[in-house]
Amino acid sequence: MATIARRRGPVTTPHTHPGSGTRTQDGTIDASVDGHIGLVTINRPDKLNAMTLEMIRNFFEVTKQLDEDPDVRAIVLTGAGERAFSAGGDLTSLLPAALEAGWDILNPDPTARFLSSVFTPVVAAVRGTCVGAGFEILLGTDIRIAGTDSSFALAEVKWGLIPGSGTNVRLPRQLPWAIAMELLLTGSTISAERAERVGLINQVVDPANVVETALETAHRIASNGPVATRTAKEIAVRSLSLSDAFVLEHALNSRILGSQDAREGVSAFQERRLPKFSGR
Repeated sequence: MATIARRRGPVTTPHTHPGSGTRTQDGTIDASVDGHIGLVTINRPDKLNAMTLEMIRNFFEVTKQLDEDPDVRAIVLTGAGERAFSAGGDLTSLLPAALEAGWDILNPDPTARFLSSVFTPVVAAVRGTCVGAGFEILLGTDIRIAGTDSSFALAEVKWGLIPGSGTNVRLPRQLPWAIAMELLLTGSTISAERAERVGLINQVVDPANVVETALETAHRIASNGPVATRTAKEIAVRSLSLSDAFVLEHALNSRILGSQDAREGVSAFQERRLPKFSGR
């Protein structure tokens, strides 16, 4: 079980606080609580906060613990350092395991995805790169603050893969269809300014103020009736009835992970070359 630090002073920004939480040999999911605010940091800045399988499992554990804590009324989620929220899953370690298994090992529960069972309001604080699994985590948050230095993309199709952690279900429900399809089908990168314009994020601020702004938002949420805010989110989430759609995505993503194109795409990524897809 993860250890979540309790703080008496103010929560500090992720590139300065010492952190505590679930530690791994290569990467950390750090968590702390100050008053009614939980802070979760994806902490692997030397790899742009790309997540290993263990980090992903620990992310689920830490966020579940915070959600079950009656004292936590809002959660701020960010990435360590200044270059990335998260560059997604670590393709050098994560995808080979999934390809070997031939099914979606990242989501052992087909009905659930990142933050889909967390009814505590979650505020994202994004700096730098937010792609792949980082983007998928973002879609599970409720309010999103991004720095002017941030960018967003779902590049999986370029490597014969799909973003199978809920994005195919959530994105078309959160953005206009044409914008969602542009991101899903082209793998294009969009700026923070365009992300705000199309409704992917709420606010663009100076990079130095991202975490501070997110914490201010979290404190505003925490000052409201905790039963009311949690219930409001729960109704909104449950009324979308995403579980069946997640199951469909899980099944079809497993088909992708078993394809020759997926193996070719991952090989091409690792070898830093263009993939040669066969359509099989």
